[in-house]
Amino acid sequence: MKEIKHSRGINNDIYQDSLKIRKAVFVKEQQVPQNLEIDADEDLCTYFNIYLDGQVVATARFSPTADNGVHIQRVAVLSDFRQQHLGSELIKTIVQYARDHDYAYAILGAQDHAQAFYKNLGFKVIGEQYTEVGILHHDMKLNL
Repeated sequence: MKEIKHSRGINNDIYQDSLKIRKAVFVKEQQVPQNLEIDADEDLCTYFNIYLDGQVVATARFSPTADNGVHIQRVAVLSDFRQQHLGSELIKTIVQYARDHDYAYAILGAQDHAQAFYKNLGFKVIGEQYTEVGILHHDMKLNL
């Protein structure tokens, strides 16, 4: 059974489950230092997780921007569950949530290797390439 759950802030199981995925994908796989992966914005974010038969397998978060947008971050799927369209399902869920709550746009910093994934979801590259935690990125935006 598949279930998508969301919650705001850090005082809940959804946040703790999100951290498990982020540590596995970003800290272990991509070698992002944990002190950079877990940031000062943790408690300001809304977290979305996908559970398959009760096991958390994918996560993402967003924080509101000052100009009525959502900044999507920390999109991750456990390696054993990739290529099942869970990441796109998670992004679509967040985009629909943002639309339902009258946000104007969604923005994210996409790792360059993931640009095609986000383009397929309607995001467009904006701005110049930059490096974050040693990984090349471009900002991408979707007007809602």
